[in-house]
Amino acid sequence: MKTVFIDGSAGTTGLRIRERLAARTDLSLIVLPEERRKDTAARREALNSADVAFLCLPDDAAREAVAMIDNPNTAVIDTSTAHRTASGWTYGFPELWGQRTAIAASRRIANPGCHASGFVALVAPLVRAGLLSPDAMLSAFSLTGYSGGGKKMIADYEATDRAACFGAPRQYALTQAHKHLPEMRAVCGLTRAPIFSPIVADYYAGMEVTVPLFADMVKGTKADIIAAYREAYQGGLVRYNEKMAEAGLLCGSAFAGRDDMEIGVLGNEERILLVSRFDNLGKGASGAAIQNMNILLGVDECAGLVIGDVEK
Repeated sequence: MKTVFIDGSAGTTGLRIRERLAARTDLSLIVLPEERRKDTAARREALNSADVAFLCLPDDAAREAVAMIDNPNTAVIDTSTAHRTASGWTYGFPELWGQRTAIAASRRIANPGCHASGFVALVAPLVRAGLLSPDAMLSAFSLTGYSGGGKKMIADYEATDRAACFGAPRQYALTQAHKHLPEMRAVCGLTRAPIFSPIVADYYAGMEVTVPLFADMVKGTKADIIAAYREAYQGGLVRYNEKMAEAGLLCGSAFAGRDDMEIGVLGNEERILLVSRFDNLGKGASGAAIQNMNILLGVDECAGLVIGDVEK
């Protein structure tokens, strides 16, 4: 039986991982008592005793945790931003070409960011297929539930005396320095980061990422884009859905509580909308981390995950 330790199990990502793993009979969880959860010696022992360690920590704490590990057999899945573009780390998006094999052979996995997951799923296959130039000047906007902001944001949104502005969508990262931009550029092979506009709204979970394209940006047609997606996504947790929209509308919370992702191609032949929908805590965080662990352990990569029928 493999042992698993979640360092940072009290945060939203860690709690969801623990919840998903609770029913697994093939794993044994290393759990520190509450009074030792932040004890350095206890954490070091747990990290080095685990077959797989999930790091659900701020960036600096994740780097500190990695430095504590001297057991070469401990595989690390880091859900922070700290190692997503770092040398020696494997980017944990198995559906990308060649990544599943790389993840299976790695001991250091950088779990993708939530917004980045939706962007990468849409853009990376098109750059690889030659349908989008690496020099393309792209933009993206992303609608997310407030759980993506962690415990403080959840408390702000669920407070009984909250300010009126919490009832309306709020755009952020206005300086164009969002922490997911480096991986969005690097993983997709782009020469420049996209203009990115994330928006948090008054619902708990669910994410919807949209990349708009003018037809002359594509070295092909809308049909070619769809064909590239169908070829790229034949397994794992990402699927192309030709029936994505519900009566001409898209609900940002449609995948809340799930661990899979759907992508679609909307718009028309002149102005194309590439869209991905998923749970920011699912395929955008905890679900992706568990998928990566399953691949590392050589079991069904969907084991323990909540996957629905994407055909609406």
